[in-house]
Amino acid sequence: MRFLLLRATSRTIVVVMAIKVAIVEDDQTISQMYRFKFEAEGYSVETAENGRLGLALAEAMKPDIILLDLMMPEMTGDEMLAELRKKAWGKDIKVIILTNMGEQEIPEAVKTLGVSAVILKADMTPRQVADLVKKQLAA
Repeated sequence: MRFLLLRATSRTIVVVMAIKVAIVEDDQTISQMYRFKFEAEGYSVETAENGRLGLALAEAMKPDIILLDLMMPEMTGDEMLAELRKKAWGKDIKVIILTNMGEQEIPEAVKTLGVSAVILKADMTPRQVADLVKKQLAA
């Protein structure tokens, strides 16, 4: 959790700000499954269904972490990631790739663009993904 400390006379007020998660995924079932899990954990969550919308969402939201699918219409995840990393505000945002691609199918560029982790969707439950997000945010 992020904290913002405010002083009010002789008392200290602690305001807890929710961690912001952006989910960029064209499969609405998967997107909503992760959204529900992260919201239940107390995160602030927004979703986008393709890389173009995801890039706009990231710019507006400035998330703490992005869960990013690779294979999407209009702008793929690797294209979005490349554009994100060109922006001053997007250079340091943590990104976890969610994919059904095998490791050898993942574009090489993705591996050089500062990805925190690559997850094979079929191999991890939403609980495991939430645990990984917590670890990445703490790192």
